[in-house]
Amino acid sequence: MAQQPSTEATRAPSVGELTPPDRTLMGPGPSDVNPRVLRAMSTPLVGHLDPSFIEIMDEVQELLRYTFRTDNQWTIPVSGTGSAAMEAAIGNVVEPGDTMLVPTNGYFGGRMATMAQRAGGEVVEVDAPWGEPLEPDVVADALAEHDPDIFGFVHAETSTGVLQPDVSELTAAAHDHDALVIADTVTSLGGVELRVDEWGIDVAYSGPQKCLSCPPGASPLTLSDEAMDKVLSRDEDPRSWYLDLSLLEGYWGDERSYHHTAPITNVYAIREALRLVAEEGIEQRWARHERLAGALKAGVEAMGLEMNAPDEYWLPSLNAVRVPDGIDDGAVCDALLEQYDLEIAGGLGDLAGEIFRIGCMGYSARPENVIYVVTALGDVLESMGADVEPGAAVTATRRALKE
Repeated sequence: MAQQPSTEATRAPSVGELTPPDRTLMGPGPSDVNPRVLRAMSTPLVGHLDPSFIEIMDEVQELLRYTFRTDNQWTIPVSGTGSAAMEAAIGNVVEPGDTMLVPTNGYFGGRMATMAQRAGGEVVEVDAPWGEPLEPDVVADALAEHDPDIFGFVHAETSTGVLQPDVSELTAAAHDHDALVIADTVTSLGGVELRVDEWGIDVAYSGPQKCLSCPPGASPLTLSDEAMDKVLSRDEDPRSWYLDLSLLEGYWGDERSYHHTAPITNVYAIREALRLVAEEGIEQRWARHERLAGALKAGVEAMGLEMNAPDEYWLPSLNAVRVPDGIDDGAVCDALLEQYDLEIAGGLGDLAGEIFRIGCMGYSARPENVIYVVTALGDVLESMGADVEPGAAVTATRRALKE
């Protein structure tokens, strides 16, 4: 006799209406989504080869070039999260037997190494302590020692709150050794100064959910002609069919031929998010992030807390704040979520338990949010016995915002 399905397997699940909490997102991502982007996502679907969608693809590519500050023809949103764009960049540019030089100064440099190894590359490291930028002289020495095919660096290290200065010096040193340069711009694109062409970056990838304030699903990627030439002249195919840029070139290039069904609603979303960037002006957007994050920083320091990164390489879009002695960072994050519907995050890797990571990105980078996070953080820390001055923090934040 055939076995009958169980009652549990045949009963239809009873699931209520979707009602996620209304949070204020001030962590390392995602950030709050602009209402215009949400409205764009509610518009009707068309086919991924519909003539109207081809026009949208053209517009997205044009807007991405503006935001990256590049003329690269090969500039697209990858179907997937920022990690998909990261893997598309590394998995296509790094061939088996290639050597890739990666940094040791943060969590996402380590992820670069992992992806390069999976692509069949040999990974060598340029040393820098967690929470410090790469020094051009140290990078030059590592390039001379290892003569890599690819050099990767993280422009805005989300795990440490460090913004890499001297980018042009790093890329010039890499090009002196005929190495292509891959930049992680996940937490910098649309939030802090980034000039792909002027700075000599060959490949840059990003995520939409941070400074662009767009839901994840279509992630920015740009490659120079030299980088794309390497991709198209590989001896063997990349290990991922889905992220094979030589195949995606047929869809996002002139042919517009089928490869996979694009995430149409996510493309709508990133188009509107990038339209907001263009309307504001990219340099004005950089300045807004610096001004509002500066007010957040002023409040945190007036409270009695310390920033993890010195001023010369402070990352406005992701503020790493030292956890006070005797305070459990996880308990603070939980209390902010429960009492204030406010999200911030703790540290990763070597800085786990040592820092708070407070974002000031995109649509979240507004005066009311900055005052809110400083007020709530001060209240929770004081209630847990930390030696802080919440009143001084709010006063300093308001003063900085007025200035």
